[in-house]
Amino acid sequence: MNLYRATGTIGGLTLVSRIAGFAREMIFARVLGANAVTDAFFQAFILPNVFRRLFAEGAFSAAFVPMFSRRLNGEGGLESARSFSTDVLSVFLPILIVVAVLFELAMPGVIWLLSDKDVAPDQFDLATDLARITFPYIVLISLTTLFTGMLNSVSRFAPGASFPIILNIMLIGALLFGERWIDAGATIEEVAYLLSWTVAAAGLVQLGWVIYWVRVEGFSLKIRKPVLTPEVKRLGIIALPAAIGGGAYQINTLLQLYFLNQLEGSMISYMNYADRLNQLPLGIIGIALGTAILPALSKHIGGGEKESADRVQSNAIELAMLLTIPAAVALAICGSAFVTMIFQGGRFEAEDAAIVGNVVVALVCGLPAYVLVKVLVPGFYARSDTKTPLYAALGSLAFFIIFNIAFLQRFGVVGVAAASAIGAWLNVAILYAILVARDYYSMPAVLVGRLARQLLAAAAMGAALWFLADLLTEYYDAGIFARLFALLGLSVAGAIVYFGVGYAVGAIDRDKLALLFKRKAQS
Repeated sequence: MNLYRATGTIGGLTLVSRIAGFAREMIFARVLGANAVTDAFFQAFILPNVFRRLFAEGAFSAAFVPMFSRRLNGEGGLESARSFSTDVLSVFLPILIVVAVLFELAMPGVIWLLSDKDVAPDQFDLATDLARITFPYIVLISLTTLFTGMLNSVSRFAPGASFPIILNIMLIGALLFGERWIDAGATIEEVAYLLSWTVAAAGLVQLGWVIYWVRVEGFSLKIRKPVLTPEVKRLGIIALPAAIGGGAYQINTLLQLYFLNQLEGSMISYMNYADRLNQLPLGIIGIALGTAILPALSKHIGGGEKESADRVQSNAIELAMLLTIPAAVALAICGSAFVTMIFQGGRFEAEDAAIVGNVVVALVCGLPAYVLVKVLVPGFYARSDTKTPLYAALGSLAFFIIFNIAFLQRFGVVGVAAASAIGAWLNVAILYAILVARDYYSMPAVLVGRLARQLLAAAAMGAALWFLADLLTEYYDAGIFARLFALLGLSVAGAIVYFGVGYAVGAIDRDKLALLFKRKAQS
């Protein structure tokens, strides 16, 4: 497997999805703004998506893929892999249905727990209704993720990386219809119901998409009487801590909901808009690399090839930071400008943009850490160790909770974002210290030097953006073409300075770059 090619496939399709998600949020901000209704929808949308990310980026990529791959590449071959996947599906589907039904029945209590304060009856009922409509999405998207794991095992990454695009396209269509519906006299509450039903419908379409590709690869999809075979039990034992440990960011999101609900104003909406900017590089780089390196690490570690495994890990860290560090610096310096250019307009006013801009600055301080967690955790998963990432995640979550209990009212939504960032760096420190202590992996000196040069290039880029951002201020809240000009100007200038300085000081491995272009020329 070519790490760069696999990462490019996943990252490229994730980029398309994130751009579609950006378009969705831009339209959402203008059509619905930031208010109690948008808070209710975002909360309803977050609940199933947290579970989706737990499965997609944690449990099944950590437990299912290595186990499925061993059967597929072992003596039993395709037949053994089919049998294993059928056993898992037969147990997994009933559990998902039971969980969904229990949450549907308990949804008023879930909303009450997340709010933990007096809420107007009509707002409480709206939040409960929207959550009940969207929550069945977890059944559909979890099955989608299971089948994506099968496809990833045979290095068919594109279908799994592309299915989120379907949701974004369908929601954009619903929002465009909703805008006209509001002009015709509909309320934003009615549009929120429409969006919630669209989420559920998108889950059906996404599931159908990956089922098609699973059949193309020759895997049959059968369901039989659930039986807890030893292998299914082992999958569960590995997957549960993996979901928690690898999904620290998502568990943090649930805790964020609780603390944000304690604050006055549309804080859930503000955090959602800010996180959309944060999720762009996180999804493209962190999730893509984490998904791509797990099969390679599992193969090398299983074969006792420590040197090869270390090389994969180092390449992943180098590539991750090469792209993430400049993204974090650019968002920290130009966060308010980006928010104004992208979201401000319609029902999303300048005061909303100012708050979201401050949240972005605090949130992206942890962006390199969020990505590093995605890159370091597979080093444990490939050794069937899912408990250690769990303990590291719990440590960072404990800090997040303590910080917000002590300082929530003092720092507000910006403090919640900052606590998430600091907790992510704590998670990275714990994971790396354990990797070194167990002699699993230690960064070579050449990689440390490369990272230092990346920081130097990012500092030069930051200085250039600081100067340029002031010159373009008048374009930020102007017409669409003026905003696009400013956005492209900042992005292109930042990229030119960063990669130019990076190439000059050796932040970019010239040999790997030359090899990459050579391969492209030969292909």
